[in-house]
Amino acid sequence: MRTDVTKLLEIEYPILQGGMAWVAEHHLAAAVSEAGGLGLIGAASAPGEWVREQIRKVKERTEKPFGVNIMLMSPYADEVAKVVAEEGVKVVTTGAGNPEKYMKLWKDAGIKVIPVVASVALAKRMERCGADAVVAEGSEAGGHIGENTTMVLVPQIADAVSIPVIAAGGIADGRGVAASLMLGASAVQVGTHFVVTKESVVHENYKKCIIKAKDIDSKVTGRSTGHPIRVLRNQMTKEYLRLEKEGASFEELEKLTLGALRKAVVEGDVVNGSLMAGLSAGLVKEEFSCRELIQKLMSEAEACLKGAKLYE
Repeated sequence: MRTDVTKLLEIEYPILQGGMAWVAEHHLAAAVSEAGGLGLIGAASAPGEWVREQIRKVKERTEKPFGVNIMLMSPYADEVAKVVAEEGVKVVTTGAGNPEKYMKLWKDAGIKVIPVVASVALAKRMERCGADAVVAEGSEAGGHIGENTTMVLVPQIADAVSIPVIAAGGIADGRGVAASLMLGASAVQVGTHFVVTKESVVHENYKKCIIKAKDIDSKVTGRSTGHPIRVLRNQMTKEYLRLEKEGASFEELEKLTLGALRKAVVEGDVVNGSLMAGLSAGLVKEEFSCRELIQKLMSEAEACLKGAKLYE
């Protein structure tokens, strides 16, 4: 019998907010946790002291558990790993690497460790090294992605490990939550829909692009470099994909995207910025508060699981 994620993380609802770079800062993390989910600060490539400041700001806004997402490729990963232990953070999720070297530090500090994985092999390895749960993230997700879809990845990982599995990638409404639970997940992680919440500090231009997005507006750049990233199409992605097709070097492609996420999130440049968003953007139709969104996800999921026909 798997551990209940809500009990494991001491949260009310089985909903985690994605640790999105430039998006998942203290306002959003605190609002999600206060609403009964698990809010996450996205450490991305930020230095340890920035993360420490964000942690303390969340604590000023809520007494409920929250976490930090650590991108292990970050040059500051070592110092951020120490900061979360020093600051008494309850949960750490990890991406872009293997967290084994930090496991003892975090476990000794009483931190629940939840790596984001895109394969069965990595999920099994994370269980062996002491992970408390894993986030099985399908290729429908925004940002950096693997190859397997959520629909096939979640049940295979659920079959392969005994720790809780949290589904991510393409989940934006109660149907996605209910489907994830039926596939064997114990909870879900939602990213794109939380970008478009009232507490999100993301520029209004970015939010409007997600709300207007159709099913055909998602593109994957970077396949040629081995680092595929899902974004909404714009002038920048059009140029990137053209250069990829022509066999441009990694350096040339990197130059095009340097600082592009910040351009979109902070400056509202939706022409040349990187509009990271999942395939679920086509399901996001309006802006809610974090509390309203979580309540909507849960009520829809409950109705689906009870067999109610919400969408006829």
